[in-house]
Amino acid sequence: MRFATRFAPSPTGFLHRGHAFSALTAFDAARAADGRFVLRIEDIDATRSRPEYEAAILEDLAWLGLDWETPVRRQSEHLADYHHAIDALRAKGLVYRCFRTRKELDIGRAPHEPATPFTGAPLRPDEEAARLERGEAFAWRLSLDAARRALGGFEALSFVEDGAGPHGENGLIQARPELAGDIVLARKDVGVAYHLAVVLDDTLQGITHVIRGHDLFEAAHIQRLLQALLDLPTPTYRHHRLLTGPDGKRYAKRDKAQTLRELRVAGVTPRTLRAEMGLG
Repeated sequence: MRFATRFAPSPTGFLHRGHAFSALTAFDAARAADGRFVLRIEDIDATRSRPEYEAAILEDLAWLGLDWETPVRRQSEHLADYHHAIDALRAKGLVYRCFRTRKELDIGRAPHEPATPFTGAPLRPDEEAARLERGEAFAWRLSLDAARRALGGFEALSFVEDGAGPHGENGLIQARPELAGDIVLARKDVGVAYHLAVVLDDTLQGITHVIRGHDLFEAAHIQRLLQALLDLPTPTYRHHRLLTGPDGKRYAKRDKAQTLRELRVAGVTPRTLRAEMGLG
């Protein structure tokens, strides 16, 4: 299959240096392999996505010198695909309704303590029916116990890492989806969740290599499980380093990192930016 990779930003803010590094790394890899470069807009979070941010993404990437296949896939236009996948998992008994809120899951945990991966089970049918009757909100969670039974264990699950994880992980990696717990696949406020949407999109777009920052390395473990449960192919993963600022912290929207738009106004050129990031 022809090499294909993608850059998949969420239109919830303006792009910064970290985004540029990831996009250029993926684009350069596709060009070097005479392959495909795909842009995907991951806008399933309707509460935070904005059209003006999507327009800015296209403008910034064009300024960097990137081009991509059209039409661009927008996740918000393909919700039926994701819900069909949830229905398939429901039919196999692999998901359950969870009525617990984030606040309830955090009860008893000190603010400085990391969240413990949650595992649960379906409610008794009568209790679930009563809560549905009252109109209580719920999330669809993937049951690790049911998934383990369906696959006969997780020992056969693995993926190839030809970049490097945060601790230098490389080569054939044993997947450990249990580290994530019973993940949410869909919920009322955001709809379908990231992990489910991304594995379906990668398959539908023929992605052979997932190139992204190593902060998402752990996501490959649970995504590998979803691929197995949905009979989807597993791409090769290539995680790369994260750019950090003078303070040693990685660039992030929430920290109001300097945006590409601001760099452009300041007279920075794509060539200068490439050199600064070590991309030549």
